[in-house]
Amino acid sequence: MRFLFGDHVLDTACRELSRGGERIALEPQVFDLLVYLLQNRERVVSKDDLLASVWGGRIVSDATLDSRIAAARRAVGDNGAAQTLIRTFARKGVRFVGEVREEAKPAAFAPEMAGEPRQPELALPDKPSIAVLPFANLSSDPQQEYFADGMVEEIITALSRIRWLCVLARNSSFTYKGQIIDVKQVGRELGVRYVLEGSVRRGGNRVRIAAQLIEAESGAHLWADRFDGSLEDVFDLQDKVASSVAGVIEPELQAAETVRSARCRTSDLSAYDLYLRAYAMYWAYQLRPALALLEEAIARDPHYGPTLGLAAQCCQHLVANLNAPDRDVIGPKGIDFGRRAVEVAGDNPGVLANAAMALAVFGEDLDAMIALVDRALAFNPNYARGWHTSSWLRLWAGEANLAIEHAKISFRLSPRATEMPTALIGTALFFSGRFEEAVPSLRLAIEDRPASPNPYRYLAACYAHMGLLDEARATIARLRAVTPEVSVDLPLPYRNPQHRELFLSGLRLALGETT
Repeated sequence: MRFLFGDHVLDTACRELSRGGERIALEPQVFDLLVYLLQNRERVVSKDDLLASVWGGRIVSDATLDSRIAAARRAVGDNGAAQTLIRTFARKGVRFVGEVREEAKPAAFAPEMAGEPRQPELALPDKPSIAVLPFANLSSDPQQEYFADGMVEEIITALSRIRWLCVLARNSSFTYKGQIIDVKQVGRELGVRYVLEGSVRRGGNRVRIAAQLIEAESGAHLWADRFDGSLEDVFDLQDKVASSVAGVIEPELQAAETVRSARCRTSDLSAYDLYLRAYAMYWAYQLRPALALLEEAIARDPHYGPTLGLAAQCCQHLVANLNAPDRDVIGPKGIDFGRRAVEVAGDNPGVLANAAMALAVFGEDLDAMIALVDRALAFNPNYARGWHTSSWLRLWAGEANLAIEHAKISFRLSPRATEMPTALIGTALFFSGRFEEAVPSLRLAIEDRPASPNPYRYLAACYAHMGLLDEARATIARLRAVTPEVSVDLPLPYRNPQHRELFLSGLRLALGETT
């Protein structure tokens, strides 16, 4: 189906939006949002409608939802002031109000009939690569969505521990959540040879995992199976899925390879369940309720590394809000969680990276934290978030170019997770003195996570050093809407004094301070 409005054409078969014959790049989630608005243009769609249809029922913040609507507006030449095509109705929702014509796409234009196949959007890596797509939640309770998501997260982790296999991060594969999947297109967009998809059904104390492995280029099904068991066996089920997929891709792989990929996990399933709920809240930037659940989980199992590491991360982000009334309480708590996480981490790269990032922010020895992240990446070189953490720590150590290099590795492992590298790369470019290059990345970072204050600060400083003081002060005004605290009296982790002064002098200019 094609939707025609103004000089735009939206093609649902090719998943393309064009204006005047020129293709417009869109994130998959923004594309799906636009399709949903067009399909339901006869009515106002509510926030709940969008969350159910575009996000598959997953919890997301209002800021994230607003940023995606804003991105859809920009794509069709609209904006929040004019609202000529996408109009917001206060306390009701949004509606596509432009004049639209629908037409079926001629068969001659179908991709399989075209003269030349589409070129892959990302080149395939030299070694086998796989994306694990979100598993469908077939449980009768829609609130169990977090359990299906957590199941996929654990399978990704198990596969990522196999060093010869390039495994894309959760952030990339989960951009397809709730969508009708074209596996060939997924392979092209993510640059992977194989795709794993499946479903999770949980009822009472029983769980069933069904999975199938598909060769992305041909669409051929290479393997399919299902695994049944009780919740007490849930981790064994995850390992069986990971082991079976590995066996299909590389028959010569010995069983010991996947045995070594196993990690220590909590024996308290109640704590594990709390961790999964908190994990979903953390990614929605609901830090305080996430921390409350994590503390409850830690009380049940004080030695579960993933819970301790994520709790340290929550505390780190909360302390970054200088206006928080309980910073003096949250800070020491975060240090304690981080140190305890390191003690029990073993060879778990996620725990090591989370603890290192949090402890570095809290002022622990930076070289020691870099060594922790290096250790994490030695255990799992496919861990995108580990490379992302390494990039930040290198930046704080004054190694801006190495920070950019590590950020690019993170992006290759998770190309759809734009919230991961944009703030980082923009900040690294800022400290390299490449202000004009830094601005687009920092603006994208603000669009993706409007509630995060730091990108505003660096963008304002960037504009100030470029002599664009009006833009700098406008950015400061937006920052004040996020946090009242915009003072230059900031606890900065930067070791290089020139970097510190570059940032602070730019921020002073943006604030109109002369000293």
